[in-house]
Amino acid sequence: MQIIRFAELKAKPWRNGGGTTREILSGPADQADGWGWRVSLADVTKAGDFSEFPGCERVLTVVEGELLLLSVDGSERPVEKYRPFRFDGGAATTATLPTGDIRNLNVITKSDAFKGYASVIEISKKRAHPVFAGQVAVLLQGQATAGDGAGGSADLGRYDAVVGSDDATPEVTGRGFLAVVSIDPASD
Repeated sequence: MQIIRFAELKAKPWRNGGGTTREILSGPADQADGWGWRVSLADVTKAGDFSEFPGCERVLTVVEGELLLLSVDGSERPVEKYRPFRFDGGAATTATLPTGDIRNLNVITKSDAFKGYASVIEISKKRAHPVFAGQVAVLLQGQATAGDGAGGSADLGRYDAVVGSDDATPEVTGRGFLAVVSIDPASD
């Protein structure tokens, strides 16, 4: 079972000084720029432009703070906590912070190769949530444990991630909210 600890992720400052990004996971490495998809957490501390990712699609989910106001190619879109928003990664995007700093979960995929999805679910102590191959689960709030199906388990801290597997499918139980990110091959 692969667990990625938030405390071990290095924050990389944005070029425009408006925030930092912590990469959780990316793949595959055979793409020209080193990745075909990327899952990360970003802290947005200043209004301003987002980096453009031409040829990519983004799914952004506010996970801390209340509201991020995006202008995507001139069209304003309020993005509320735990409500994923999909948009063109190459679009001119500007953010304002009407309620203060926010943290968001980003899923960025090369449009021609992958399709990314994000959903936020409430987890339960009574029913384990499986994390399959092609998925990453991130604990957003609460207390949770990841089990490997063979008796091994690990407590999760806030923003810790569990990488899915079909060989020994990890399962998450607890109380709180979990972001489940799925990366699928793009269909023709």
